[in-house]
Amino acid sequence: MTLKTTTSTRAGGNFMRRAFDRMIEARSIQARRYVNGYLLSLDDATLTAHGYDREKLEREGTSTSAF
Repeated sequence: MTLKTTTSTRAGGNFMRRAFDRMIEARSIQARRYVNGYLLSLDDATLTAHGYDREKLEREGTSTSAF
């Protein structure tokens, strides 16, 4: 009688991929909020000239965190 042991690296790879994707998504949201905070510090004329809408930026939110 022989025993066969198998290990699946696929499950581990999926976990790492999901973790990496979530980290990238979180950093993207953080960057977007940081940029929105700066854009909201500009006057309305400058925002309009560059194609931004203040109300939309306010809805998307800002980040005041140092991280």
